[in-house]
Amino acid sequence: MKTTIGAGIVLSSLAYFLFAVHDSMIKLLVESTTVWQILFCRSIAILTGCLIMGGRGLVRETMTSPVRRPMMIRSLFLLSAWLCYFHAAKFLPLADLTTLYFAAPIVAVVLSIPMLGEQVSFASWAAVVTGFVGVIVASDPTGIADGWPVYLAILAACCWAIATILLRRTSQDASSMVQMAMTNVFFLALTAPVALSTWTMPAGGAQILLIAVGVIGGVGQLAYFESMRRAPISIIAPFEYTALIWAFALGYAIWGDIPGRNVVAGAVLIASAGVIILVAERRRAIA
Repeated sequence: MKTTIGAGIVLSSLAYFLFAVHDSMIKLLVESTTVWQILFCRSIAILTGCLIMGGRGLVRETMTSPVRRPMMIRSLFLLSAWLCYFHAAKFLPLADLTTLYFAAPIVAVVLSIPMLGEQVSFASWAAVVTGFVGVIVASDPTGIADGWPVYLAILAACCWAIATILLRRTSQDASSMVQMAMTNVFFLALTAPVALSTWTMPAGGAQILLIAVGVIGGVGQLAYFESMRRAPISIIAPFEYTALIWAFALGYAIWGDIPGRNVVAGAVLIASAGVIILVAERRRAIA
């Protein structure tokens, strides 16, 4: 397996684990804090970390970077994905929401062909489809009803996929720290008006969770951005499904949700998707 692609796989897997932890914390926070306030505080924490690590050099590099416009557009798609997802989550069962949202890796792989010129191998297609089947089996959606929450969930998946494509495109022209700084500056600008106008002072426990969301989200974001610099989307996309396995594991650890047989079967299929990619890349490296 090529070193860069292998590193990309490891980093993306780490990122999706951290994102699952991050989402679990947000699930706890939304009971007392608005999504706008969470995203605002998260961006402040991540941006502060970037400035501490990068200093004045990062500020100069960010201000003169040629990827400012595509990163601003990406931030709009990313914010749209978050808002659509959380609004859909209020009306859809978790199983239905998860199944619809995890169409994102398929959309990303499909879009990578015309937008990035990637050549998607049979192994990548097999992995993406296998992982999506695993999501359906694990989530066990019971007759997804028609209606605007369904379309919101699908729109969230499409917006996330487009944001992923844009990140891959800009990853070769700017460092991960610059992209993180830009993303969170734009997020601050987009979320500040609503977050500050509806601000409520979080309690002590919520304050700790907000800081933890920023730290874990920042490390996850860095790992995700670095993975995009090292491997094509068609290789990384199937590993997004591993987030579902972590979500079920965290659901058991935090809320005592006991996974059923369908979850175990789905997890096996999702793990198989990753194995397909690993085996294919191993054979390519040996050939």
